[in-house]
Amino acid sequence: MSLAALQKDFHAWLTTTSPDAAQRIAPAATGGLAVYQNNYRAQLVGCLETSYPRVHEWMGDEAFLATAVAHIASHPPHAWTLDAYADGFGETLAARYPDNPDLHELAWIEHAMSQSFIAADAAPLAPDALQDVDWDAARLVLAPSVRIRTATTNAGDTWSALSDGVALPESEMLAAPAGLVVWRRAFGCYLHQVDALERDALTLMQNDGRFDTLCEWLVERLGEDDGIARAGALLGNWLGSDLIARIEVV
Repeated sequence: MSLAALQKDFHAWLTTTSPDAAQRIAPAATGGLAVYQNNYRAQLVGCLETSYPRVHEWMGDEAFLATAVAHIASHPPHAWTLDAYADGFGETLAARYPDNPDLHELAWIEHAMSQSFIAADAAPLAPDALQDVDWDAARLVLAPSVRIRTATTNAGDTWSALSDGVALPESEMLAAPAGLVVWRRAFGCYLHQVDALERDALTLMQNDGRFDTLCEWLVERLGEDDGIARAGALLGNWLGSDLIARIEVV
């Protein structure tokens, strides 16, 4: 057997427990091979526990471990670093617990926090960067760390309670869909719940970025006076929170 074939069979044994691969590798040593597979799975479980500590705490050991094992069985590592292994765990949680949107959103927050932390740096805008900006031709570029999604539950409050070590709130649906925003500022990552309008406005800026487009979009929804006022308020809040990395002229 060539080295390449041996490596391929060993990978098949680790990820799928292929009996054919085991027979080709060491027909009389399946028990010995199991040691490697157990170590492999233990490392992946540890990776998921490290990546989702608050989800683990909220679910409990038994439910989290069962989900981690199911994820490992169907999702072999897909990148050169184990840091990326946690990427699809939220999908496994959604598949196993389809009626628990609070769990889905809690997992998203946890993963978004970790992804935001390792995102590319973006220095805060200098005060003079706003001087003489032609807002009719301005494009707002959000910081690379910004992550946005719809919120339908109070998972944001749950995540904060878990982080602060205080009593957990009862899980509940929001009165109306809102938004969750995660971003990094200096060396800290932040979570903020926003209303649906700001969620959509941020998404629009992430996809388009033109400030005049934002103003037109808000005017269509709120009327001219309220729309322009809200655009100014959002801009000021985003600048003050370091959500905007730079302003370009297009």
